Amino acid sequence: DSTLANLYEIPVPDKATSEIRMKPPVPDEAPDFVKNVLGKMIMGEGDELPVSALPADGTYPSGTTRWEKRNLALEVPVWEPDLCIQCGKCVMVCPHATIRAKVFDPALLENAPEGFQAVDARWKEFKGWKYTLQVAVEDCTGCTLCVESCPVTDKNDPNRKAINMRPQLPLREKGRRDWDFFLTIPEPPRYGLIKYNNVKNIQLLDPLFEFSSACPGCGETPYIRLMTQLFGDRVVVANATGCSSIYGGNLPTTPWAMNKEGRGPAWSNSLFEDNAEFGLGMALTRDKQTEYARELVERLRDIIGGDLADRLLNTDQSSEEGIARQRENVAELKAKLQGIDTLDAKDLLSLADMLVRRGVWIIGGDGWAYDIGYGGLDHVLASGRDVNVLVMDTEVYSNTGGQASKATPMAAAAKFAIAGKPLPKKDLGMMAISYGYVYVAQVAFGAKDSQTVKAFLEAESYPGPSLIVAYSHCIAHGYGLEEALDHQQLAVETGFWPLFRYDPRRREQGKPPLILDSKPPRKPFSDYAMREARFRMLFKTNPDHAEELLDAAQKDIEERWEKLKALAQVAHL
Repeated sequence: DSTLANLYEIPVPDKATSEIRMKPPVPDEAPDFVKNVLGKMIMGEGDELPVSALPADGTYPSGTTRWEKRNLALEVPVWEPDLCIQCGKCVMVCPHATIRAKVFDPALLENAPEGFQAVDARWKEFKGWKYTLQVAVEDCTGCTLCVESCPVTDKNDPNRKAINMRPQLPLREKGRRDWDFFLTIPEPPRYGLIKYNNVKNIQLLDPLFEFSSACPGCGETPYIRLMTQLFGDRVVVANATGCSSIYGGNLPTTPWAMNKEGRGPAWSNSLFEDNAEFGLGMALTRDKQTEYARELVERLRDIIGGDLADRLLNTDQSSEEGIARQRENVAELKAKLQGIDTLDAKDLLSLADMLVRRGVWIIGGDGWAYDIGYGGLDHVLASGRDVNVLVMDTEVYSNTGGQASKATPMAAAAKFAIAGKPLPKKDLGMMAISYGYVYVAQVAFGAKDSQTVKAFLEAESYPGPSLIVAYSHCIAHGYGLEEALDHQQLAVETGFWPLFRYDPRRREQGKPPLILDSKPPRKPFSDYAMREARFRMLFKTNPDHAEELLDAAQKDIEERWEKLKALAQVAHL
């Protein structure tokens, strides 16, 4: 009844008089397609684009998130060089690849912007070089995981670490200049000086997955970023529908990027139910094209030369150096095939790149791998084909609102299990181990990052199917993700998430193929569960039932650990 009395007229001027102008959606130096097509979409004007402006075959350029410059964070990390031990842990945990490190010749600093920070590198292999840790302040989401991961504290100021959060706006302009210069610094050689088999060294590799639209503090994307740092210049990715299809390929931009040589992951999204088969199809195609390319090399041996043919067919590609050598061989082959007007020569020229080793990674969440796509996943693992499967396990259907999956743990409340899940989660790792010829690892980067790195390297090198089940914290768990690394640590310490690797190659050496990488449970499950709303909420609605489920979950954890401990002593498993 009082509506009319409380209505107030707001005069609207005939024209805008403010001097504040919105910045263009992407910088002027962006490629034309990004400015004229993707920029229009970012501005919400995509409907104005003519069909002729869109790619005819549906493929879009890679690495376009770098042009968005969202400026989301109120605070961003600031590096403190005097405290930093150059461990690389902050780079490892960053969900959006906005923190990066490089070592370089000090001569490069001649062109550095004023105030650009660099210190002596703490590597014996890079003696005399400089080290810098750079933050992309316009791309950072302010999740603070980098600060939480930092192991160093100022002895004189317990609130100061080697990386700390500071207001973003005063840092924006300088941060932009420093970042642009940082990108001009070359990546160190991928072989010859150091081995990229630990967190400290891997921080120096450029990620080929950057600035995604994942949630601040996301627990999935660090695994994807790590995969691209290690193998991104030679992988094909089959992606299941879910969170990873949204932050991985949602128009208008994509975080999948390429290196300075133009190489990067080839990514495609499939459905929930058939992603594993989708990836298997990629692997079969790879295998057949490689087989045909090798056959053509033999046919054309007299034309291309016996020495080159032998190098193409026999170069060991189990290392970065071997892959680089093979790429040189392929470049030489392409040069020799130019101008040869035969069907075999033309076919080999079109397939020459298939002579370089490449991996197929099939990735997705637990809703795909445990539930809707499990039948296909089982089929692919059973095939024995050389594919790598990464399951980012959030233990719920995260992308669709947090519904229970077969990965949801006992005692957790979720949609469709609001009274608490009464049964244990499906043990996907043990089911895969039962085949005996599948490499399997269960990892949690926030609890033991070195084990995570080792698992990825072993999985990629294994000449058969591999499965990595990766603990992925999520907002659906019901806590602030700035605490996510502590939760991962507790998950391991309570035995809720045991870390292990199952490598069938060890059997041939007379060793047990199952390796336990975490210690026996030393804390009660309740220490972990009661810090997350998905477990805690049931104590408010039905405390007696919640207590029963928590006791049952504790018993299940203890039984599973004893089973793992016994299996880790069996050489013929």
